[in-house]
Formats: sequence, structure tokens, C-alpha cells
Amino acid sequence: MPNDFNQQVIEEFRANKGRVGGYFEGARLLLLTTTGARTGRPHTTPVGYLPDSDDRVLIIASAAGAPRHPAWFHNLVANPRVTVESGAFTYEARAVVLEGEERDRIFARAVEADPGWAAYQEKTERVIPVIALHSLAEGGPGNINASSMGEALKVVHDAFRRELALIRAEMGEAGGKGSTTDSTPGSTKGTPTGTLGVQLRVNCLTFCAGLHNHHTGEGLAMFPFLEDRHPELAPALARLRDEHDRIAELVEDLRRVVGDENADPETARREVERLTTELEAHLTYEEEQLIPILDAGA
Repeated sequence: MPNDFNQQVIEEFRANKGRVGGYFEGARLLLLTTTGARTGRPHTTPVGYLPDSDDRVLIIASAAGAPRHPAWFHNLVANPRVTVESGAFTYEARAVVLEGEERDRIFARAVEADPGWAAYQEKTERVIPVIALHSLAEGGPGNINASSMGEALKVVHDAFRRELALIRAEMGEAGGKGSTTDSTPGSTKGTPTGTLGVQLRVNCLTFCAGLHNHHTGEGLAMFPFLEDRHPELAPALARLRDEHDRIAELVEDLRRVVGDENADPETARREVERLTTELEAHLTYEEEQLIPILDAGA
């Protein structure tokens, strides 16, 4: 994409903690900063990504089916240490170009979710690379992009809201809009009606793992911290802990459904809607109760 267009996306992404509008609204985007293979200077590019696990995400160097790999791919091959901005977090990562069976399996997974990837591969003689970005952050997802504890809580919550909205769209609607043509086709989803595609199952399971980790961290660190300094919060914190337990049950129900290769899509959609209803009420209540305290310096 033209540099001025990419720069507009980068600025909007950073200003809105990962949210962008226009053609790319609703896309899974991250900002990838590589070190120039020839210049040694940092270069930031918006790219689409696929969820994969707690500690890695996947990107595809499609360049819209162009005959050459995108420049950022050459950069990360020469210098595998990269910086990733997810909107909520910024972290260092190690880029690993996947090969052989693993590359083919994950590319097929991407094609199942969006046939535009296959269209890009058909346009070029090169084998389109798939890259795993392994987080190097220790003890958490990285540095949070917030200036206060209250803002940090809202930023993380909004990231969960966005991802859950994407999963709901993938469950029950036509596919979302794309990303930069440097990385993502952005056509309608290709999973056949009546099936729950592999990538969609991975999206759900990754979301569940992230939410579990977030609530575990709150229960072990933030809640005791607030309880010690603000005894008046005891009723609210007790309610939040009860809600954590309830949401954990719903997360386990969703994991059980989508973990089945023969999962019924309608059952999965119902579980996602149940979780969405409970989680949105929980996040809103937590923000109302805790953000004023956190932003006052706890």
C-alpha cells in the first residue's frame, strides 16, 4: 500500500488503541515494526493477523498476490526480532517463517476462513509465506498502551469487546472487511455453511484463554491490592469475583463446544451469545466501580 495511506492507518490505530474505521473497520490488525534489511532503520506496517495461541499470532506475506514478497518480510528474515502493537499492548516478538507441513496446514486453515488467501496464491508463482510472531514478553502480554491504571483497564476490556464482536460476526454473519492488501484479502469468509471452521475454533479458544488469564491476574493481583487500600470496595469486589466464577463456567462451556471437531455451529453461536451477555454486563460494572478509584491513584 502507498506509504501515506499506511501512515494514516498507523496514526488512527495508535490514536484509538487498535480501532480503525473505513475500509478496514472490523479487521484484525496489528502494527509490525521491522528493522530494514539494508538501512537498519525501523519500518512500521499495518498487517492483518490470525489468532493462534497465548504466545503467538500469525501473519501472511501475501502482498495481494504480487510476484515479490513484501519489504517487511525481507526485513524480518534478516532481523527476526520485531515489535508488535496490538492496540492494547506493545511487545517484542521473534518472527519465525513457517515451513513444510506446518506452513501448508496453517495456510489451508486461513483459506478455509477466507478464500481470498487462495486467490492471492493463485496469482503468484511464489509460495506465500506464513510467519509466526512469538511474544518475548515475560509475565504478561506486554506493555499496556495506557497512561493510567483506569485507562489500562478500559483498554484491555475494549480489546476483549472487539475480539468477541469479531467472533460473533464470524459465527453468524457474512465475513468482515479486510486489512491492508499487503497482508489480508478481506473477502467474505469461506467456511461452508453448517460447519465450524478450524480457524474460527482457534479464534474462540484463544479468546477464552486470554480472558481466563486476565481474570486470573485480576483475582491474584488487582483485587487484593484494591481490597487492602479500599475496604469500602468489598461488596463490589465480592460481586466481581462471583461474576468471574460465572464467566469461567461459560468460558468452559464454549471451550467444550468449539473443541469438538464436529461442533454444531448453532450451539457454538448460542454459547458465544451467552458469554457476550454476561461478559458485557461484568465489564461495564467493573469499569463503573473501579476506574474512578484506579484513576484517583488507588
